[in-house]
Amino acid sequence: MVNTSSQPQTWSQRFESALHPAIARFNASIGFDIELIEYDLTGSQAHANMLAHTGILSVEEGEKLIEGLEQIRQEYRRGEFNPGVEAEDVHFAVERRLTELVGDIGKKLHTARSRNDQVGTDTRLYLRDQITHIRQQLRDFQTVMLTLAEQNIETLIPGYTHLQRAQPLSLAHHLLAYVEMTQRDWERLGDVYKRVNISPLGCGALAGTTFPIDRHYSAQLLNFDKPYANSLDGVSDRDFAIEFLCAASLIMVHLSRLAEEVILWASEEFSFVTLKDSCSTGSSIMPQKKNPDVPELVRGKTGRVFGHLQALLVLMKGLPLAYNKDLQEDKEALFDSVKTVRACLEAMTILMQEGLEFRTTRLNEAVAEDFSNATDVADYLAAKGVPFREAYNLVGKVVKTSLSAGKLLKDLTLDEWQALHPAFAADIYEAIAPRQVVSARNSYGGTGFEQIKQALAAAKQRLNES
Repeated sequence: MVNTSSQPQTWSQRFESALHPAIARFNASIGFDIELIEYDLTGSQAHANMLAHTGILSVEEGEKLIEGLEQIRQEYRRGEFNPGVEAEDVHFAVERRLTELVGDIGKKLHTARSRNDQVGTDTRLYLRDQITHIRQQLRDFQTVMLTLAEQNIETLIPGYTHLQRAQPLSLAHHLLAYVEMTQRDWERLGDVYKRVNISPLGCGALAGTTFPIDRHYSAQLLNFDKPYANSLDGVSDRDFAIEFLCAASLIMVHLSRLAEEVILWASEEFSFVTLKDSCSTGSSIMPQKKNPDVPELVRGKTGRVFGHLQALLVLMKGLPLAYNKDLQEDKEALFDSVKTVRACLEAMTILMQEGLEFRTTRLNEAVAEDFSNATDVADYLAAKGVPFREAYNLVGKVVKTSLSAGKLLKDLTLDEWQALHPAFAADIYEAIAPRQVVSARNSYGGTGFEQIKQALAAAKQRLNES
């Protein structure tokens, strides 16, 4: 026999029996939306305040509701309030406990409010808070990267295109690229915040309410910029959540790109960095191994954030106005993405700050082992009046000849250079030395040492001003 008994819910008398237990479990969101409890209490206190402010409730009733809600907050923080599946969701759980604490006055809290605008308010309060935390974590990450860059202005590293050696760079220039990426992330989240910070409270189920509420007053109490102008839009909008997941996905893209580089740099083939014991693990059967677990996990976790973005886009694309139960599915995607981004930012910040060491000697040797200074030979000739395309073709032949002879460009004699073109002089050796190759790229935004110092100063100023 299947047990069909269940706790009665806060439904109207239209229903004659309780939900099937399995359906009650399927329907419940308390297992994950308990994450919103503090925000639900804060939103409910503002609503109670507004009801008293407008005279819908008495001042005394409003005060009792606010005090009761605060007591629930303290009970939750002490671990004494742990609603189960019978509560269905965090909103019913709070209302039920409030009624136990203050009596029938607790039943008045839901006046002029629906769960539809209530959950929308809670979610925005939660996400507003999390955006603030993530932006600070981005600043912490940037601070670490700036410190590393400042320490490595004159450390050279091979630069790559197509994962082939291209031109030598300052390591600081490479690290500052991630400062710029995460600056866009920081700015993007600030822009998303503006659309998160709009209040749906008072939109009701979908059409507003007959009570003389003051939505601007409750919005002001909760530090929202303004209330939604359309009640239908207010209860059904999840654009702000999708925008956040887009921004979160880009943060993960940037962290994953850095993670991939660290994984390459830590390999024996590159040997550009040494991983410290605090941020790596070993193999269960190969004692010589030191594995880059942190960047590998960041690279792997990126996919789950992408997945949540796709899930929410698919969730929203076919929903008619206004609220639909499908929207319950936005919470787990949002909560998990927030936790994933925050955990990955923390881990990568620790990794870059104290989990690896750049092998500067190896890096400086690496830039002298290839033909990444070939472009500078062409530039050298162009500066002496040789048309660049002619110079380019000539240098291609030089590289081909040198490869056949087992030589690098620096190994060619001056006679060999001048046999290729009379414009070559003794200063060619200085022009193609890796440090000079880097230093000479002094155009705005380039890898030249002077440009890097200016970029560092500009980045520091940005951080100090925010």
